[in-house]
Amino acid sequence: MKTIAAAISLSLLAACSTMQESEGPPTAFRLTSPGMPDNSKLPAKAAGNFAKNPNCTGQNVSPALAWSNAPAETKSFAIIWDDQAGRAGLGVSHAVLYGIPASTTSFPEGALGGAPAGFVGGKNTLGMPWLGPCSPKGNAPQHYVMTIIATSVPPNELQPGLTRAELLKALEGGKALRAASLTFRFWQ
Repeated sequence: MKTIAAAISLSLLAACSTMQESEGPPTAFRLTSPGMPDNSKLPAKAAGNFAKNPNCTGQNVSPALAWSNAPAETKSFAIIWDDQAGRAGLGVSHAVLYGIPASTTSFPEGALGGAPAGFVGGKNTLGMPWLGPCSPKGNAPQHYVMTIIATSVPPNELQPGLTRAELLKALEGGKALRAASLTFRFWQ
């Protein structure tokens, strides 16, 4: 009896792990990272590379991203990436990217961590468009939430260099059509 119960439990756990990517209706706006399900640990190379912070010991390689089922009226996308536990709970904005044309449906690994190409660079907490995780060594895993926002704003309408707060303000009044998110974890 214990063997049967254990087998059923393992089957249910396996089913739950495969359901994660397909939860909700198949037509839902989705953000995914190929090969990395929601709540995956980012590799060490994804960590930020910022000389002034001893916790930024990586290569600043952004994860691959893909999205689907955007609303038909989408003109551009924006991506924000936040670590709410960063700065001892005050939060850190790691990425502010926008002006991504509606025809774009993915970015390959590393595309967001370099010079802006295919998007307009905003300013994260440190004043740059993108910075990988820089969680302190020995910390518990921190959660980095990536959010993509489908907007009705033409790709070149917003000026470069907006902060997270300025971007969100610019998308008020119905310009944000829908959003999808994906969580990554990181620790060192």
